[in-house]
Amino acid sequence: MSTPLHRVAALGFALIIGTGGLAACSANDSTSGSGGKSGGKTIALLLPESKTTRYESFDKPLFEAAVKKLCSDCNVTYYNADQDETKQSQQVDTAISDGAKVIVLDPVNGAGAGAMVQSAQDSGAKVIAYDRFIDGADYYMSFDNETVGKMQGQALVDAMGNKGNILMLNGAPSDPNAAQFMAGAHSVIDGSGLKILQEYDNPDWSPENAQKFVTDQLSKYDPSQIQGVYAANDGQAGGVVAALTGGGVSADALPPITGQDAELAAVQRIIAGEQAMTIYKPIPIEADTAAEVAVKIANGDTVGTTSDTGVAQTQYKGVASFIFDPIAVTKDNVASTVVKDGFYSVSDICTSDYADACKAAGIS
Repeated sequence: MSTPLHRVAALGFALIIGTGGLAACSANDSTSGSGGKSGGKTIALLLPESKTTRYESFDKPLFEAAVKKLCSDCNVTYYNADQDETKQSQQVDTAISDGAKVIVLDPVNGAGAGAMVQSAQDSGAKVIAYDRFIDGADYYMSFDNETVGKMQGQALVDAMGNKGNILMLNGAPSDPNAAQFMAGAHSVIDGSGLKILQEYDNPDWSPENAQKFVTDQLSKYDPSQIQGVYAANDGQAGGVVAALTGGGVSADALPPITGQDAELAAVQRIIAGEQAMTIYKPIPIEADTAAEVAVKIANGDTVGTTSDTGVAQTQYKGVASFIFDPIAVTKDNVASTVVKDGFYSVSDICTSDYADACKAAGIS
């Protein structure tokens, strides 16, 4: 589908300047408009963890800004579960008690979030499943996750010439998106000439776990036997690079490594030739659409069949959904994707350490 990314992505760049260093928050820490208990319309935003940089640096500030723009008397309460399912359940209860009429929930464990959805709906609130699917939610919005995995798998096959050994690092088993990424990747890799030496499901997506896993594999395999790495996201890709370079592989001899989220550090690694690709999921369009739907629900308005961001409503497993297109980013198209959209500026990417690599890649 076609999506107007430039407007919303530019907002992401403007906001990251002030929000990139935000610390993880474990309770509601911000409001927009008047408080729920003083007559305003309360919308709760609940995100799953903070080890993946996108949540605090992009999703949270973008969503809050969009709600503020659309609804002057709406109040956003924010919670981060720090990868703790029990904590997130308590946060949902708190949001309900504080009068939230819309729960925008990115679950720690999508399969186990049904009770949270039921509690919210029993209170009269509507639930938007944000980025990760929850059965029974009122709305769902995310990217085409199986396509993400297919794009990652195909990029690895292409980079390796359809032959060689790989390590495979998937996301958290509790994250329904991780299963879709993995399914998409396997649909490409399993029919290729690549051989999976070892596969790992990272319980919290953390770079630290990824680094430890790869370091452990280096005690079983010579680095030359690892000719590629499927890493489901950029945080893990960073852990992979740390493990391989720590194990004696020079930065200019790293095997192809995939990623996802277009984190700044990953884009810089791509420019430097240390990571093969990442998946750019234009978070602004997801956050803007979530805010639009949340505000319409809060105001008692009808949610349109096409969002203001230009995305058609569809059905996913019986839930009204807005599904967005991912974009594969390599060294060849950094300038025409994340830079062109204003997601990052050239100065963000091309710091002194990467100036020569940027020049060689034609980014200026």
